[in-house]
Amino acid sequence: MNKEQSIYEPGLYLLPTPIGNLEDMTIRALRLLSTAEIIACEDTRVTGQLLKQYSITPQRLYSCREHNEKEASIYLCSEVKKGLRVCYVSDAGTPGISDPGSILIQTAIEEDIPYHVLPGSTALIPALLQSGFSSDEWTFMGFPPHKKGRSMFIDKLANIKHTIIVYESPHRIMNLMEELNNHSQLQVRSMYLIRELTKKYEQSYRGLPKEILEALQESPAKGEFVLIISGSY
Repeated sequence: MNKEQSIYEPGLYLLPTPIGNLEDMTIRALRLLSTAEIIACEDTRVTGQLLKQYSITPQRLYSCREHNEKEASIYLCSEVKKGLRVCYVSDAGTPGISDPGSILIQTAIEEDIPYHVLPGSTALIPALLQSGFSSDEWTFMGFPPHKKGRSMFIDKLANIKHTIIVYESPHRIMNLMEELNNHSQLQVRSMYLIRELTKKYEQSYRGLPKEILEALQESPAKGEFVLIISGSY
């Protein structure tokens, strides 16, 4: 049996979900959600709204989030061993990319159960391409630490000479841009900041940290942010 024929067989499936625009669900992901015996997710309320959008009635919703991921992963893998189809989704984007999911995959490997990761929505690739900066070599750094280790994180960015991708929350984006503007090596690098990617009010900023910071100060913006820092060669 080839891979295409077996994709709906019992196993663990990690499915990307839209980062904004709900039309970004794939047909394959919707079919799997429709047939899964268990849909595991970060927040049952968020996933419930997504399923309602596509008129999918889940057989069973199960919470698997940061605080219980290890225990939940062991349970979900045991259910796969019983011959069930288990789908896992994060609230938005691809599981394991700055979201729970990695421990679940590691557990599946340890338990030697079949698992599949579907392609789909993630914020970092569209943001990288929209920036226009070189995509030949790049580093994804995820979210900066909130407090401890934050200054070391900023110094680490300065030592990366190729394109960098960083996520940041709306509550800390101003602090991040100020920190970048105050760093002698980073304040001279061109940057591209985008918020609410794929949503109705998607908005982007381009320039040096000082210029982006001034734009944010003039008109405060909300939403999840992706920052692309150009290479320094």
